[in-house]
Amino acid sequence: MVLTDKELKYLTETAWKIRRSIVQTTYWAGGGHIGGGLSQTDILVILYFHFMNIDPKNPGWEERDRLVLSKGHGGVGYAPVLAEKGYFSGELLKEFNHTGSPFGMHLDRLKVKGLDASTGSLGHGLPIAVGLAMGAKLQKRPWRTYCIMGDGELAEGSIWEGAMAASHFKLGNLIGFIDRNRHCIDGCTEEVMALEPISDKWASFGWTVLEVDGHDFLQLAEAIEKAHLSLDKPTVVICHTVKGKGVDYMEGKPEWHYGGLDTKMAEEALLSVDRLYGKA
Repeated sequence: MVLTDKELKYLTETAWKIRRSIVQTTYWAGGGHIGGGLSQTDILVILYFHFMNIDPKNPGWEERDRLVLSKGHGGVGYAPVLAEKGYFSGELLKEFNHTGSPFGMHLDRLKVKGLDASTGSLGHGLPIAVGLAMGAKLQKRPWRTYCIMGDGELAEGSIWEGAMAASHFKLGNLIGFIDRNRHCIDGCTEEVMALEPISDKWASFGWTVLEVDGHDFLQLAEAIEKAHLSLDKPTVVICHTVKGKGVDYMEGKPEWHYGGLDTKMAEEALLSVDRLYGKA
């Protein structure tokens, strides 16, 4: 079995906590990219709380696995994961994006413990991840690099330059994830800039392609374990997700790419998250 019942329960409970924290952080910040922050949650949770070889007490450990959140606007959903993992106190999230806070809307690796790359200009994350993976391979180091991309940013040419390079240099230690929620800031991805057939595109660039329900921990775990078996070919996991996952009035709505919450909206959002996990 890919995950034991105990592991699955732990990941599920952690995802519940993280989604609640994302709602609260967005409320405290006065706004944030909450839709994509909620859709990426389960990918981050299974990596940080099951697969990644990391040490929050020693964030600069040279042998740690690396993660690059290429969709850097997802910082409001990433910072709660790092807090829950123990890199810093969750109390700091109350000042998210406030003057003097270490947390900007796009996270800065020089200010946020546990962050491996500063991202935000879309399309830059995968090329950074390629460089990290190449460095590990050249130095014959065992650590892996994970890169999470938004589907909207696949319209950026630098993503495909990175994809071509990863294949050429046989970077089996690089695993990419696409948060395929099918919405970007301007609307449906297939109307703004069609991506399909997305699997065929990645395969043609020389990547192993896997497709999963991005909210199913068992499917995610199986895909990651398959990717770990690759020695000389990068893997991309296309994760079919729901924008705003967990908050019923946000799910699948591009207008929640970015938004703010008043007290009533935040309370309704938290109640919706609790219902998703059988807590209400």
